[in-house]
Amino acid sequence: MQPLPHSYLVAAAGSTSGNVSLTAADVPPLTSAPPSQFGGPGGQWSPESLLCAAIASCFILSFRAVARASGLPWVHLECEVEGVLARSAGVTRFTQIVIRPVLMVVESINTATCEKLLSKAEHGCLIANSLNCSRELQTEIVQAPAEAVAAG
Repeated sequence: MQPLPHSYLVAAAGSTSGNVSLTAADVPPLTSAPPSQFGGPGGQWSPESLLCAAIASCFILSFRAVARASGLPWVHLECEVEGVLARSAGVTRFTQIVIRPVLMVVESINTATCEKLLSKAEHGCLIANSLNCSRELQTEIVQAPAEAVAAG
């Protein structure tokens, strides 16, 4: 890792209606629009869904680092993030983030160790740490026979 601080530059452009174009150096452009809850078309990335996606991605990348440092062998990780938008103290904001990782490991792995490392990844997620809202971690550990993992 490079020394802190890090800086990330993203540009957005839009007109009176339609999509907003999002660009940053060395990555494909994205478009966003308001979600259907705000009268948008739906079916596209919105600022709200992009925030939840950033948390999910950061969680998985944090878990990779934690698992590597701990020597935990694992097979697969999926992460669903639910962001709850509500009125609080007179402003509309995210008031709760629920992180739901499903970790697959071989059946010989200690699930208590997995739970500990998933929690450590949640505490290390810099995107979630940057938000002023409550967070909840709802983990699921799936243990698969080693032969099934090797075959699949």
